[in-house]
Amino acid sequence: MTLLSVPLAAISGLIGLFTSIGVQSTDYNATCQAIAASVSSASKVYYSGSSEYNDDIDNWATTNTEDSACSFEPANAQDVGIALQLLAGYQTPFAVKGGGHSANPGFSSTPGVQIALVSFSEVVYDESAQTATIGMGLVWKDVYSALAQYNVTVVGGKSSSVGVGGFVLGGGYSYLSNEYGLSVDNIVSFELVMPNGTVTNITSSSSPDLFYGLRGGFNNFGIATTVTMKTYPQSQVWGGSVVYTENQWDAFNNATANFVSNVTDPKACMYSTIDYVEGVGAILTILFYNAPTPPDGIFDELLAIPSVQDVSTRTYLSIIELLPLTSGLRSMFFWVPIEEFTLSMVQMVQNQTLFYGEQLSQSSAVLVSYDLVPLLPSLYDHSETPSAFPSLRDAGQGHSFVEVLYGWTDANDDEAILQLGTASAAYIKQFAVDAGQNVSNALIYPNAAPPDTPLADMYGDALETLQSIRSAVDPGDVMELAGGWKF
Repeated sequence: MTLLSVPLAAISGLIGLFTSIGVQSTDYNATCQAIAASVSSASKVYYSGSSEYNDDIDNWATTNTEDSACSFEPANAQDVGIALQLLAGYQTPFAVKGGGHSANPGFSSTPGVQIALVSFSEVVYDESAQTATIGMGLVWKDVYSALAQYNVTVVGGKSSSVGVGGFVLGGGYSYLSNEYGLSVDNIVSFELVMPNGTVTNITSSSSPDLFYGLRGGFNNFGIATTVTMKTYPQSQVWGGSVVYTENQWDAFNNATANFVSNVTDPKACMYSTIDYVEGVGAILTILFYNAPTPPDGIFDELLAIPSVQDVSTRTYLSIIELLPLTSGLRSMFFWVPIEEFTLSMVQMVQNQTLFYGEQLSQSSAVLVSYDLVPLLPSLYDHSETPSAFPSLRDAGQGHSFVEVLYGWTDANDDEAILQLGTASAAYIKQFAVDAGQNVSNALIYPNAAPPDTPLADMYGDALETLQSIRSAVDPGDVMELAGGWKF
């Protein structure tokens, strides 16, 4: 008799026995074999040497990639629940991978069992409810493509290859956030596999504590397999990419500061990445207007600067595909909330790019990127339902951001690069504070925080509440076996 024929309650009993006698082993293959024997035939366990295993353990950043004992591709939420109970019983570390875009070590990688949600790949549009139920194994390109036939979209990622799961469980800033808020502000429900293996639907009314915690709290409360989000009508949009060489940066600085100061139309957005690659600085700016044609004058100053431009009326998906993401590097993000990109602030960020670009050229770094993310003061006004992140939505949280990304190749440079990035982020924050911007206590976006970030810096006073919810939901500390930010 295989474990497949044993009822879930009996497996729970076996897990309790394992735990009571202290069963724990570093022979993770035994856990892999138990999962393979227990789940339905639709779910699969793969081992090193197979293409499926290679795909399952592959992550965008090599800092978050490691060999696992096996990979597990569950076909349904019930099999996720069986696996969770076995992982708990064997005390085997595991990781949950959706799109695999986290850069922090161990966040979606493990030496134990790699759970790959690749089979959770459906997008189901409900026209009457104006919602879409989305599998957590998808990347945003898949989602936008599936919804385009209905002329609707959701508030999702700005890059086509970013995964749905980590993005929506961590907050989610979008080109549409000026109009509709963050991704977490637009979530209707989750399908959640609880740490005890139970599959349940989480809404604001059915489980208000879990609904609060999941929106910004990642995998502390179980494994979310689908998310249902509000949809919005989506026509063609206007926008595209504009590339400025270093000799045009002064003009770009002025145009950016003027845009931020004068444009309050929530349909308008710009996103700029200031890059230093192989000794050369350049700026890639994505201009976006959520309609086929923008009002006269909004982007004129930015477009008047000599540059390489690819701007037109186009599909929303084509805008998402413009932002490049270099994979295969060791990577680290840093995040600094600010109130406004004044002229001096933009100039300072450019100086940081050049200074640290030169500093890091002595290492194995191949990418130094400082991104400008200006959004409107109304950013956090789109939801009255509290969320784990952002747990605070007051004026002191900033509504614009500097996102820093370093990419390098040699693991021996990890610590030095972490120190340089930390120093740069601290300098940017202090510059904003010294300029009178009210961001000294602003929370850091957990999806772009380096691995040594204190939980309180991301969740503030909400941390104690989140820890209480986690303790109630997961008294056996099952989810502590997985990587990520842990309450």
